[in-house]
Amino acid sequence: MTNESKQPALIAYAVRENGEKSFFTRIGAAWPNAKGGYGIELEAVPVNGKIVLFPPKEGESE
Repeated sequence: MTNESKQPALIAYAVRENGEKSFFTRIGAAWPNAKGGYGIELEAVPVNGKIVLFPPKEGESE
């Protein structure tokens, strides 16, 4: 599904909230597809179902 030579367009994080703090754990990535959407590859699924997508940070590898 993904092209290993291309960097992901977005990084998927699971979000866990603890009071006033939020903790982000990287769980996957997303690549654009030919139809204008994104293919998402997850390595884990959050228990609470909350996932956020952010562009990769400068120099962040796949």
